[in-house]
Amino acid sequence: MPSAQQLKAFIRHWLHVVDEHSIHSPYFFDFYRNIIKGSSTPIAEIETLRTQLLNNPLEITVDDFGAGSSRLKGAKRKLSAIAKTSLSNTAFSSLYLRIIQFIEAERIVELGTSLGVNTLYLAQNTKSRVYTFEGSKALANVALTNFEYFNQNNIQLIEGNIDSTFSDFLQDPAKINFALIDANHRYAATMKYFSMLVMRLDEESILVVDDIHWSEEMEKAWNELKANELVYGSIDLFQCGILFFQPGLNRQHYVLSL
Repeated sequence: MPSAQQLKAFIRHWLHVVDEHSIHSPYFFDFYRNIIKGSSTPIAEIETLRTQLLNNPLEITVDDFGAGSSRLKGAKRKLSAIAKTSLSNTAFSSLYLRIIQFIEAERIVELGTSLGVNTLYLAQNTKSRVYTFEGSKALANVALTNFEYFNQNNIQLIEGNIDSTFSDFLQDPAKINFALIDANHRYAATMKYFSMLVMRLDEESILVVDDIHWSEEMEKAWNELKANELVYGSIDLFQCGILFFQPGLNRQHYVLSL
């Protein structure tokens, strides 16, 4: 059940949504038509895993380093409940894959592995290497089992408190082509992850922030990220926000629907 804040946010979003006729930028017009509204690309085997997780009664003990879940209380949680509340739906998992294919991303970062379903989508390009970070050992173990089952060798899961593991990872100066922030859903953490990531992004990189309307502080973070001097365009899809860094985009911001 969405919170009152989330319902208000959805209504505000719905009132501001535009379609292709209001998009005057050629870049964003093409991105909307071909990527956001592009053909869905669900991966049958991964969707079977999603269904299995949604019906799995196994209980695990989760270490929660972030804002936690408003619907799941306590450390012991069923995989089915975790899957129901934390997994992106198929449409967004497919969208992330289309973005990666569009920019031909080779170096991908995901902050917040959870059960690894999105990670598997991110890793579908064989030339890509996915670095995914998870704070909870129990969740990391489930995700690793899923990666092994799919024989997905282009994924590196980095376990531990992301505040420290991600800082260590960024000592490598290599550029990151695509990043997904889906970890600690708090204002301070989101802003910190952005400031760390942006040092390793370039003009062609794309950054996705999940759950931008999850809470008032996440909305505050999203509004500040859009206004950041290094951000030259954004798309608000309600469930997530997409940030662009090409100066030629002239700071255009759109509210769209998937």
